[in-house]
Amino acid sequence: MTDVSLDYVVPSAALAPYVTLFYLFRADIPEFDDVERADHAQLRFRLSGGTSDYRFADGRCVSATPNHFVGATSSAVRTRADGPLRVFGMGLTPAGWEALTGIDAASALNRIVDAADRLGLVAADIAVALDACTTAEEMAAVAEPRLAALIGAGHAATLRFVRAVDAWLVDGPSPEIDALAAATGLSRRQVERRCNALYGAPPKLLARKYRALRAAVALADGHDPHDGFYDQSHMIREIKQFTGLTPRRMRDPGVLAKLTIAQRRALEGQVAPIISDT
Repeated sequence: MTDVSLDYVVPSAALAPYVTLFYLFRADIPEFDDVERADHAQLRFRLSGGTSDYRFADGRCVSATPNHFVGATSSAVRTRADGPLRVFGMGLTPAGWEALTGIDAASALNRIVDAADRLGLVAADIAVALDACTTAEEMAAVAEPRLAALIGAGHAATLRFVRAVDAWLVDGPSPEIDALAAATGLSRRQVERRCNALYGAPPKLLARKYRALRAAVALADGHDPHDGFYDQSHMIREIKQFTGLTPRRMRDPGVLAKLTIAQRRALEGQVAPIISDT
């Protein structure tokens, strides 16, 4: 589908602890309808196109305002929007989610939040400035200083915890929670509470999510991943939950999955493994 494109921009070193990637998504078609994999939280500005909605795994179909947050997701999401569509967005790290929204991530898991509710008139001001831009690079340059002003300072403890969790998530297919507790100096209960507040899910679910996403990328690359799965049926269930596609479909996925995987893999070495490998 050549009328659909996805361009990524790596955030500056100063903003990288809060933003995974900036992206400009275009769909020059009457309607876009596809499956998004489970992911970090997102902040999105719909600059053109009509109504859009998200259908979550529990069956809820939620319409989104033009400027909105998508909370962290624990399963694949069906996304639909009237075209022609132009959306500038960014993935938010757990620290970015906390700094920009102040919302407990577990309460927003698989939820949509109007950006105006958290950012006030600034959300609309950012959208106006973005709409005057043409390329993803121009939009990222517009967004960065505005986001930096919103984020401010004073997030050192959160950043330390997020770095420890992200390192734990890429340490192996089935990392032990005791290892994470040791790395953070917190009890298992404290680690679970903090993960729920920042990531929207407990450590065990996070480990399953990123194991399945890494396996899906491996399948798309032509490999047969099995590490960490009990058997073939277990792998199929997990990949289907977190990507919306069976392992067979991952070998030739839909346009959104194909673009996402190819573009992220191309950034290996420029972004953290939890981004490039999933």
